[in-house]
Amino acid sequence: QVQLVESGGGLVQPGGFLRVACAASGSTLTKYTIGWFRHAPGKELEGVSCISRAIGTTYYADSVKGRFTISTDNAENQVYLQMNSLKPEDTAVYYCAALDVNALQLFRLCVPRFVNYWGQGTQVTVSS
Repeated sequence: QVQLVESGGGLVQPGGFLRVACAASGSTLTKYTIGWFRHAPGKELEGVSCISRAIGTTYYADSVKGRFTISTDNAENQVYLQMNSLKPEDTAVYYCAALDVNALQLFRLCVPRFVNYWGQGTQVTVSS
């Protein structure tokens, strides 16, 4: 079992920045890749970014490349998503998730159907 708890969402103006955090726990945590997914109103759930805690490989969706950065503090079992230059279209509920996938294939495996565990989500709203 893996437990995931998100924090750090909120309201930010366009062009601003925000960092969301995911506190992960569980006896089998080391084998999981951790990812951030988002669900915007009227849109499908999408993979935003994933990171392998074991070897450090990362994946970013094209829509966030160059603006978002995923990082991990393995000692504290925290995974962060730093979001800069935020746009109104980044508005969504952001979910932390754990995936038991090949860390060398994140470009095609950081998708909702491969998620094993979900957090409860945190709202991010980008609006003036």
